[in-house]
This record gives sequence, C-alpha cells and structure tokens, in this order.
Amino acid sequence: MAKSKSIIIAEKTIFAAFNILKNAGGEMRGKDVVSEIRDTVEFNEYEKHRYEKTGYIRWESILHFYTIDSMKAGFLRKTKGVWILTKEGEDAIKLGPEELLSTATKIYREWSSKRKKEKPSEEDVDEITTDKRQAQKALLNQYEEDANTGIYNYVIDKNPYEFQDLIASLLESMGYHISNIAERGPDGGIDIIAYTDPLGTKQPRIIVQVKHRPNDNVSSDEIQKLSGTLKRNSDVGIFATSGHFSKPAIKEARNSREHIELIDFDRFVSLWVEYYDVMSDEQKNMLPLQPIYFLGSNE
Repeated sequence: MAKSKSIIIAEKTIFAAFNILKNAGGEMRGKDVVSEIRDTVEFNEYEKHRYEKTGYIRWESILHFYTIDSMKAGFLRKTKGVWILTKEGEDAIKLGPEELLSTATKIYREWSSKRKKEKPSEEDVDEITTDKRQAQKALLNQYEEDANTGIYNYVIDKNPYEFQDLIASLLESMGYHISNIAERGPDGGIDIIAYTDPLGTKQPRIIVQVKHRPNDNVSSDEIQKLSGTLKRNSDVGIFATSGHFSKPAIKEARNSREHIELIDFDRFVSLWVEYYDVMSDEQKNMLPLQPIYFLGSNE
C-alpha cells in the first residue's frame, strides 16, 4: 500500500524536528523549531499550500498533527510553547524517519483505541478527517503557540527598565507593596524592594533581581550574588528573568540557605495571566491580553 502524501510529509518534518531539538540540547521554542525546519527542509508547492480555512501551511499543520502522536509515545513534551525532546525521543531518532513516525503513531492508536474501544480510521490527515479530536488538539496547539509567540515577542521588545516595571506591576497585583524600584545605573544587585504591608514593618523584606536577557540562561553564580544581598535573616529573594535558568542555577536556589524564588519567562506569563483580572487598567496596558475561548477536549 502506497504511503499517503501526508505520511511522507510527517516523516520528514517530525524527524527534522527531533534532530533540531537534539542539536539544541533537547529544548527549544516551537516557533523556532518550525522556523528552522522551514530553512533547512525542502518543500514542494503541494507541501507549502496554505489552507484557506485556518491560514496555516499544509506541512506545518501536518507536523503539529503528528506531534500529538509523538507526545503520546513519550518522545516529546510541550509546555508554554516550548518543545522538549525526551530521552526516549532522542533514542527514537536512531529508528530513522519512517520507523520513528510509525512507532509513535502505533502507540497513539493503541491509546486511542482503548479510549474509543474501536479501531481508528487510517484516512489521510490532509483533509483533517483521520481523528477529529487529534486534529482539533493539533490546531489548538498551533493557536496556543502563536499566542505564546506574540506575548514573547512583545516582552522581548521591552528594554530592561520596562521589563523591570512589568515585574514590579506583577508583584503589586499579587498584593505586595513596592518600596523601591532601582533607577538607571548601578543597583548593587537589588532592582526592586517589596513588603507584605504598606509601611514595610512586617517580615519578610523581598529583594528582587531582574534580568532582561531572553536568549540567555541565568547562571548559578548570579543566584549566589542575589543570596549575598539578603542581609536580614527574614529576607526573601526573587530572581526574575525574561529568559530561563540553567540547571545549576535552579539547584543553587533550591539548596540555598535563604529562600529564593525563581521567575523565568514562562512563569512570568503564567502569573501575569493569573492576576490579570485584578490589575489596574494602567498595569494591563503594559502587557495587554485578550482571552479567546475555543471548544476544548475531555482528554
């Protein structure tokens, strides 16, 4: 039986995505994975066709559709627009494009059959008829990644002091009282000081370090420096970054004698969404969001 065009597209795009993730250390924003596939994989006119209904490119839609199989197989994880290649996924690269996809699809179908108690269809995914739930979930993943990309681009366009103000506004919306925000120039490792009461008479004092470096990981040395600024026994440290934390930095914060909380880009966005409703109009305008509701899934 001849392979469908969609399966051929899926094999080469999933395999390319896994290799890109592996070369990037196992983790990468989904939009960057797709962008690199676009730059390194050749596509014909059929594969580059844009669906009129969704506005998405055929090969991109098929890639997202089959990432669902890869996730069910334990090869891939997604969180807040970031794709993560698991150890099982890295091992699966050795299978080659064809067997990698067929293995993931087999695992997904076994899982799906148990839920439906019937054998799933093998129709072509190109018309989005193979599995309506899977197609819906893949489309929602694309919408979610587009939304995360929009927020990400909006935040990284801010200058360091604007990002610092975003963190201060977030803390205010969470009920903390801002005592001081560092002005331009040397800050001694302290960008924001906050308290749990208006006068700062109650413990703890909250010392906040803010780094606007979206493309860099915060190092363990920087966590140690923040720890050194916590002079009072009751001081609590918060390190906020528009990037992420290295594994040694996370370990350093976890093992620190002082209480240090870490806020990376993903946690910042999650907290901003969580507290958005209680923000003032001025705060909301610093990073305006628009909720849109789609039909969900019971999975």
